[in-house]
Amino acid sequence: MSPLLRSALPDDYAVIATWINNIQACARWAGPQLPFPFASADLPALLAKPQAQDLVLIDVNKDVVGFAQFWQRDERRTHLGRIIVSPAAHGLGYGRVLCEQLMRRAIAETGSPVLSLRVYRNNGGALSLYRQLGFIAVENDSNEEVLAMEYQV
Repeated sequence: MSPLLRSALPDDYAVIATWINNIQACARWAGPQLPFPFASADLPALLAKPQAQDLVLIDVNKDVVGFAQFWQRDERRTHLGRIIVSPAAHGLGYGRVLCEQLMRRAIAETGSPVLSLRVYRNNGGALSLYRQLGFIAVENDSNEEVLAMEYQV
């Protein structure tokens, strides 16, 4: 069985919470509005966005190795956000699998012609992956620290 993207279940948030161990990691992952520390039981409510889908990537052992969301940003764009891979699974290709499956699902379920995301400019691994997946920089929607990117479906 290949890694599989599925809807997040209540117990998954306790696993995801263990991946975030300081305020900087929390802000980089979920933005400055997410308080740290947080109770894992509160994570679904803290991450809630209107009509967002919370998804996890599970490996062959059915362990949660990734998390991401997508939501309608505007009439043309679906935003991919809060993408994270378990620190224990870094370097094993799960980031690519997570993003590829997330993109397919977001396109299939929303029909949006554009996918968007934001990434810290100093996150070289993520930047490289997103470029390989076909995302291009949108400088007019970016700042010094964070690069906006879009994928044309």
